[in-house]
Amino acid sequence: MSQHSTPGHSRPALTKTQKFSIAGVATLGAAALAFSLVPGSADAGTGNQDISAAPVAFTHNADAQQTVHANVSKQLSNADKRAKDAAAAAQKKADEQAAAKKRADEAAAKKKAEDERKAKEAASRAAARKPVYANNLDGWIRQSLDIMKAKGIPGSYEGLHRNIIRESAGDPNAKNGWDINAINGTPSVGLLQVIQPTFNAYHVEGTSTNIYDPVANITAAANYAADRYGSMDNVNSAY
Repeated sequence: MSQHSTPGHSRPALTKTQKFSIAGVATLGAAALAFSLVPGSADAGTGNQDISAAPVAFTHNADAQQTVHANVSKQLSNADKRAKDAAAAAQKKADEQAAAKKRADEAAAKKKAEDERKAKEAASRAAARKPVYANNLDGWIRQSLDIMKAKGIPGSYEGLHRNIIRESAGDPNAKNGWDINAINGTPSVGLLQVIQPTFNAYHVEGTSTNIYDPVANITAAANYAADRYGSMDNVNSAY
């Protein structure tokens, strides 16, 4: 009776050709797996690799890694140094600016104090030089003479005093109510008996605008006399 296999009970024997095929497939699979693990492969894991390529072994280059680490450390160190140098330069500049401002403030304060001191000294000297005039005929004449001197108006103490005594007897409120000026509505008034239009025309700046003010009356009359007669000293009668 002939022999044959029964399914599920025995495997047919592999031929020599089939064995070689299986071995080849296993080798190619291992090669493909190794190639897919190579870093940078554009087709990793796609199954399109050249199955004939040999597996690439990974290597660990300690010297290169140390060089990279050293370069990075150096760069970081240089950057840190530059940052510290920049911060130090900025602080130095800020300190210099602060010191310059302090010097400027101190100089300004010193100058202000010096100016105030000089102003006080000048005011003190001016106050010391400023004469004090008595509130009487003598004081009025002397004050008028100082104003006349400053304004370039000629006249002497004697000339003013003489004409004041003749015109008003030294009364600053004297008023003439009977002469032609009074009749015309502009009476002569004050120490030197001046009418209002004359006072207005010859008023000396810096004195009162009140015609009865003793100093204003004297200086306006002296200014008028200087214009008409050369000086009050030349007046010896009604003028």
